[in-house]
Amino acid sequence: MEMEPKRGKTTRGRSRQKADLATVLRKSWYHLRLSVRHPARVPTWDAIVLTAASPEQARLYDWQLARAKRMGRIAASTVAIAVPDPDGQRIGSGAATLNAIHALAEHYQNLGIGIAPEVEATKDNGIGSTVQLGRSEQEFPRLQMVDFISKKHILLLHAGGDSKRVPWANPMGKVFLPLPYLADDDPDGPVPLLFDHILAIASCARQAFKDQGGLFTMTGDVLPCFDASTIVFPEDSSSIVTVPITLDIASNHGVIVASKSHAKDEAVHLVDNLLQKPSVKELVNHEAILDDGRTLLDTGLIAVRGKAWRELVMLACSCQPMILELLKSKKELSLYEDLVAAWVPAKHDWLQQRPLGKELVSRLGKNYMFSYCAYELSFLHFGTSGEVLDHLSGVGSGLVGRRHLCSIPATTVSDIAASAVVLSSKIEAGVSVGEDSLLYGSSISSGIQIGSQCIVVGMNMPRENDEPSKLFRFMLPDRHCLWEVPLVGCTDSVIVYCGLLDNPKNSLSKLGTFCGKPWKRVLNDLGISEGDLWSTTGDQDRCLWNARLFPVLSYFEMLNLATWLMGLSDQKTEFLLPLWRVSRRLSLEELHRSIDFSKMCLGSSDHQAHLAAGIAKACIEYGLVGRDLSQLCGEILQLEVSGAEICKNFLGMCPRLQEQNSRILPKSRAYQVQMDLLRACGDEATAQELEHKVWDAVAKETASAVRYGFQENLEYPQKSASLNNHLSGSLDETFHPKTIKVELPVRVDFVGGWSDTPPWSLERAGCVLNMAISLEGSLPIGTIIETTKEAGILINDDSGNHLHVQDLASIAAPFDGGDPFRLVKSALLVTGVLNREVLSSTGLQIKTWANIPRGSGLGTSSILAAAVVKGLLQITDGDESNENVARLVLVLEQIMGTGGGWQDQIGGLYPGIKFTTSFPGVPLQLQVVPLLASSQLISELQQRLLVVFTGQVRLAHHVLQKVVARYLRRDNLLVSSIKRLTELAKTGREVLMNCDIDKLGEIMSEAWRLHQELDPYCSNEFVDSLFTLADPYCCGYKLVGAGGGGFALLLARDEACARELRAILQSDSKFDVKVYNWEIFLDSKP
Repeated sequence: MEMEPKRGKTTRGRSRQKADLATVLRKSWYHLRLSVRHPARVPTWDAIVLTAASPEQARLYDWQLARAKRMGRIAASTVAIAVPDPDGQRIGSGAATLNAIHALAEHYQNLGIGIAPEVEATKDNGIGSTVQLGRSEQEFPRLQMVDFISKKHILLLHAGGDSKRVPWANPMGKVFLPLPYLADDDPDGPVPLLFDHILAIASCARQAFKDQGGLFTMTGDVLPCFDASTIVFPEDSSSIVTVPITLDIASNHGVIVASKSHAKDEAVHLVDNLLQKPSVKELVNHEAILDDGRTLLDTGLIAVRGKAWRELVMLACSCQPMILELLKSKKELSLYEDLVAAWVPAKHDWLQQRPLGKELVSRLGKNYMFSYCAYELSFLHFGTSGEVLDHLSGVGSGLVGRRHLCSIPATTVSDIAASAVVLSSKIEAGVSVGEDSLLYGSSISSGIQIGSQCIVVGMNMPRENDEPSKLFRFMLPDRHCLWEVPLVGCTDSVIVYCGLLDNPKNSLSKLGTFCGKPWKRVLNDLGISEGDLWSTTGDQDRCLWNARLFPVLSYFEMLNLATWLMGLSDQKTEFLLPLWRVSRRLSLEELHRSIDFSKMCLGSSDHQAHLAAGIAKACIEYGLVGRDLSQLCGEILQLEVSGAEICKNFLGMCPRLQEQNSRILPKSRAYQVQMDLLRACGDEATAQELEHKVWDAVAKETASAVRYGFQENLEYPQKSASLNNHLSGSLDETFHPKTIKVELPVRVDFVGGWSDTPPWSLERAGCVLNMAISLEGSLPIGTIIETTKEAGILINDDSGNHLHVQDLASIAAPFDGGDPFRLVKSALLVTGVLNREVLSSTGLQIKTWANIPRGSGLGTSSILAAAVVKGLLQITDGDESNENVARLVLVLEQIMGTGGGWQDQIGGLYPGIKFTTSFPGVPLQLQVVPLLASSQLISELQQRLLVVFTGQVRLAHHVLQKVVARYLRRDNLLVSSIKRLTELAKTGREVLMNCDIDKLGEIMSEAWRLHQELDPYCSNEFVDSLFTLADPYCCGYKLVGAGGGGFALLLARDEACARELRAILQSDSKFDVKVYNWEIFLDSKP
């Protein structure tokens, strides 16, 4: 079996250091969103399958999958289903894997996909639980379906089980517990869940399968933190991801014995054996200890590709008799012990003694398993409630959004610790929340005290009385969990609670606890007997999991009994014990089977919608509409009855909003708010009519910010007797010839683009790091402006276009988009040349050129505009300072209708490398800081940086409109992305001054990912393949400017890599590109 050959002679060295959590998650989320928004460019999963413990839990998972699609976590083209274990009976993760693949095949059959044409298709949205066990394999053409499924890329997530160690997550499913990493990047979006982060990591692993079908399995209680885009999975085989660990940890987990003689590369080895919880002696005997004294941990990440995948599909599509046998014998088939062992010959003898082992060896045993060692991988395990809080307050605490989609009172009427995490919750005044606590999906009424390190989920605490003196008081002690669950078959819910560190599986005889206290003490203090909690028959261990503790009563009776059961009640046991004894009571185990999942889904959706409505109303009524109302309205509209009416009420508030804030709120934003609300109300026609007002307002606001002090120059020329006298003849004999030539370099931007673009730069600071360069030994952009004896203006460009304007008053905006002379005409307007006396005694001839390909991305249009503006100001003795020219070009671009920011003209007007900052205000202020580049830096850059024309023509205007529209909506992901670009620009300035070229490459690559976050269409398949080719040779790369084509920057690892990459690009017929010779332009001659 051969692995796919690596491209190029060098590969990136594999890091042995643990991955940085923030870096991994950001990169993974960039990739996930890109794959969802543009799956044709960045392949996504064909199907995502979740295993569930029961049909009821599967329906909840279906709801979560539909939510994930609606929120842009899963592509519309991806089939997403939840598959319950048959009859809700445990069959083991291996059998669940086979059952899930079989169920997916049935789901495709129900959709009419992948089967014979005569089978009638049924419409579906690609989400839904599968049919139950029992359909015969003859009911659909099995071999045809095997061929179909074996070409698909499937993500399988094992998410069943009862979450005993995290009981408050049991109703929602542990995989869907809240994990607000990076939540601040999208404050109006949904609370990020563990599931969402797993999807992000998995999206990067998808590319390891390339075009060969396969399966990737993960577990629902672990977030593997590593760059999954670096994974290598050999073709036509199975693979398991491993990570080196110390021997003490290995003794409690599965260990992989990797072959020392059959290695594909330093990270990929054939698997010789599998060990379960091995002793040191076993590790030594099996030669499982690495050179550094560690061994390889089985991470639970398993991939199957090509032929091995097809054989697994074949087995799965005929697995029903096997599963029925397991159900009958009440045995289980493990994925990590049994099924995987079929691919490891050393385990075949052992496996054949196991249930269904002979079948597995016979059907799968011809293929092999490889180990991929992810040295940098680290685990976030969510096995206990304590671990969940640790991940929110420990290493990843800096990534945690601690207030997200919540309603909280002022600090003077509540006491909410700064370190508390409040997600999708409404808290009234008079509430206390302690340090490092987690509140999720709850409404907390006045008088409630929540201690430190507590977890409160799904609580909807009503008010018993509005009088402060009669408020119901309830206190949840430190290190406790409290949650509420709706019950099936009735209108009631039950309140459940336990200690943070309680292990519900520990029995009375094995140090079991309830609310942190040993069971014997609990029973003694409360006067409860074991018979009150546990059945006297049966051989089950007596533990918290099966203790019938939790009464179903009225809400405040349940809270009173909770206080008593936690040992905090001042009331007499004689009063509360009888109430508790006669009540209907549930155990955690019974609760697992009694949850009303549909009511829970509806309640969660309505709760989120009402919170979003409150936030949106406050934003409109009290604020300056800085929230993403489009996204908030999306949540509000989940209220089927009242959602649209709420949005209509918000729309009615718009006139008052504009009236009150007319001097502060930009009109462009006010119009955008109205447009978003119209769309939420379903009035698309009126929204489209309003759209032109949005863009007109942007242009006017930009012009206002940069025109300050130049209004008199921008008045359009008027016909006058003096002008008209000269339009048809020669001018007088006082004519003095004058010629101005302006030549400028192009600019390449390292990072910071988009932060220079209005309306961002009018409202927020912008930072750009760019460089002026010459190409092929010359300055490619220029103009020659001459005075002439003939009246009027003659314009010539390098395409052979000519125009002679005699009626100067005809030069007036707006200009036709196809007018080849609109740039020069706009320059004549913004410089005020048409209104100056110079044209009463002379004419002008203006010649322009740009010796670079069209759509280059090098700022050609803006730099050419800067050249013309500068030349016109020089010939009329105007203010030709670079700052003035840069500001006038901003106005010029608004007049032309192309938009754009300031970085292009700054890049061409100022020499060398510079870090430029803009400060919003009237007028817009620019600060250009030249970097005093050392000879070493200049030399290394010119040796390692390849400037390559891709041959792909780009149109920045189309990209620009999309990005500006998202900013006007206050799209939070866009705002956070541009903020990140400005941070990277500041960092880039420092690394360049330190001559750290490798770090600059990392910054360029992250900037490129961010540009794709802003617009996924800023790249294409050709550019992607170009960067794939260049990747082994480069430490960073990106397209210049807005992207979409044009020029690319490839920053090689060293001079040798640069030479080799240049040679490959010049000889590879697949890439019709041109590598330009370039130099940093350091002179600034007038």
